[in-house]
Amino acid sequence: MTILRIRTQGDPVLRTPALTVTDFDESLRTLISDMFETMYAVKGVGLAAPQVGVGLQILTWDIGEDSGHVINPSIEVGDEPQEGGEGCLSVPGPGYDTPRRDYAIITGVDMNGDPVRREGTGLLARCFQHETDHLHGTLFVDRLEGEVRKEAMRAMRAPEYQDIVDTVTREREAQRLGDSAEGASETTASPRSNAFQGANTRSGSATSGSKDSVGSSFTGSSFRGSPTGSSFTGSSFTRGKDS
Repeated sequence: MTILRIRTQGDPVLRTPALTVTDFDESLRTLISDMFETMYAVKGVGLAAPQVGVGLQILTWDIGEDSGHVINPSIEVGDEPQEGGEGCLSVPGPGYDTPRRDYAIITGVDMNGDPVRREGTGLLARCFQHETDHLHGTLFVDRLEGEVRKEAMRAMRAPEYQDIVDTVTREREAQRLGDSAEGASETTASPRSNAFQGANTRSGSATSGSKDSVGSSFTGSSFRGSPTGSSFTGSSFTRGKDS
């Protein structure tokens, strides 16, 4: 399995609507396996195919006791809002309060073409909304509102922002090449890297344990824009350091 390169803000693939998957072949299985491997390597809890440079409608997730993948997803959300912060692996830097709905249901198919149906609240619902947005060329910063949006735009336009992106990219590339080389020398696969196998065989309700997305990412800088001053140990849909 391969750790793929995470694409960052400015790459056209992140702003291009993803295509419907039509070929359910071995290359698709390999891609999904690599997406899980990549998601775990960068301590993510969700990942969309465009984030690794593939313009196809595929997303993966692993939150709490719920993990899986879905292809060609559709999403429906409830009316009740939820408060919380997000960041993005593809937008290095701090996270911000991001308006989302507290309930979401996602439907599609898995790598075998079998139906997938998942519903969740809190962080799981937030993840479904965040990753599905990626498939339509939308980033979480597009969802920001008011002063929080202004702050995010100022930060991303600042001269030092590109330095942040370059530093994160170099660190990830060093990790990617190092982990890939180590993985190539092993004869047994990590159990975690096989999490995608059979992950979509169950359907029904799945909820996150909390509506607070602190430590989610969704990666490693302080959370901005929180009315409560909460810390945010992830500038992307990524896991906190203790995960």
